[in-house]
Amino acid sequence: MKMYRKMLKVIGSSLLILLILSLFWTLAYFVSGILYTWIGWQPHDLVQQLLGSVLGFVLFGIVVSIVSPHFQRRQNVYFKELTDALHRISQGDFQVRVDPFGRRNPDDGPFNTIVLSINKMVANLQELDGMRQEFISNVSHEIQSPLTSITGFARAMTYEELPREVQLQYLQIIDAESTRLSKLSDDLLRLASLDSAHHPFHPENFRLDKQIQLHILAFEPQWLAKEIDIEVDLPEISITADKSLLSQIWVNLIQNALKFTPKGGIITVSLAQEDDRVVVRITDTGCGMSHEEQLRIFERFYKADKSRTGSTGGSGLGLSIVHKIVDMHQGSITVNSAPDEGTTFTVSLPIHVNSSPVN
Repeated sequence: MKMYRKMLKVIGSSLLILLILSLFWTLAYFVSGILYTWIGWQPHDLVQQLLGSVLGFVLFGIVVSIVSPHFQRRQNVYFKELTDALHRISQGDFQVRVDPFGRRNPDDGPFNTIVLSINKMVANLQELDGMRQEFISNVSHEIQSPLTSITGFARAMTYEELPREVQLQYLQIIDAESTRLSKLSDDLLRLASLDSAHHPFHPENFRLDKQIQLHILAFEPQWLAKEIDIEVDLPEISITADKSLLSQIWVNLIQNALKFTPKGGIITVSLAQEDDRVVVRITDTGCGMSHEEQLRIFERFYKADKSRTGSTGGSGLGLSIVHKIVDMHQGSITVNSAPDEGTTFTVSLPIHVNSSPVN
């Protein structure tokens, strides 16, 4: 369809040029006839044809020389609009929008192709700037909250009349908030490293079932304290992937399941091979999520449960890290949940991962 329209445009332009030239040659024919009558000379037909053609081109050139400065001025004005727009964009003004040249279809002509590209670039920059501002706002909020607690309780510790048990309580809060700040810093650095093209990526062959089993055992104190039953189905499966990065996936997902599963609940971890991929499912019997929350759960700093604050709420970066690592392994992660019906995270990974990650 695009090639068809292009051919029609070329044919239409050619016909228009021929029509214009024909009009000038017709004009030249009548003008030359008047001249021949005026000077009393009747040349040969071939000479008339040649002189008429030359005169037609001369008349065409005269008209073009008269009209072209007008178009040249319009082009200069339009070029100035483009350069002004680019200058404003370089200064951080992403509200710029350039109108098509001649107010025609934006896809029509080279000028409007440039305009379309500029407007698309501005829209992308505007979206990125909004994401950047939201990211900075979220980071500032996450840092300010523990800092306020640490500062407030540290100042309260200076009062000598505070009972010893109150001081210990304040110290525990300061320690917890410091740990929260440290984890936030680690997560931010990890995300920044994963986003870069230079993050180490070292695939190796290892037993995935053993890795997941070790991480489940590492959280034994937590699930025993909440009297949570852990049901596992981990057949022997080997995979070629970055072992260290995959560890961060299982730590975050298991920790997330433990956080939201109530006392006496159940967490199920299963592993299976489906063709040339491995599939890991981690299911909990926690509070679940709405459809709207599931759509945003992998966004940075997004927290599905707004009631969780402080050290129990996390930084909202864990699932973003998980999603990034899964992407690097050319895999996929999905969430299936409903309010009060628990949540299932499904991670699908190729058994053999390329040495170059997808960033």
